[in-house]
Amino acid sequence: MIFIDSSFFIALILENDQWHVKALKLIPKLEKSQKMVSGLIISEAVTIVGSRAGGKAGKMIYDTIKDNCKIVDSDLSHYDSAINTFLKYDGTLSLTDSVSVEIMKTFNISKIVSFDSDFDKVNGINRIY
Repeated sequence: MIFIDSSFFIALILENDQWHVKALKLIPKLEKSQKMVSGLIISEAVTIVGSRAGGKAGKMIYDTIKDNCKIVDSDLSHYDSAINTFLKYDGTLSLTDSVSVEIMKTFNISKIVSFDSDFDKVNGINRIY
């Protein structure tokens, strides 16, 4: 299982994103893996893609995520743990990223596809980019 960050989906859809070509090259590596996201990742990806490329592009990324990833909801326990992670990194790891870390711990996931180098700070996480 691999956790997928919103930065991957954003780069995948937005052709002018600096990571677009890298995102396209990652697709063959990800096809055989089970992929997981949280509702927060969907919200971030759809919102950012929609604001930059319009509602249809936002819906396209929503459908892509829905059709290709296991979606987990974060609950209060994830947020309670995430706020400690957020404090540990003194706010340099966003709350959404901190929740992602806690979900990854819950499901024993060590790999994340992300163009966000902040994940490199977290022990036990291997960032694929």
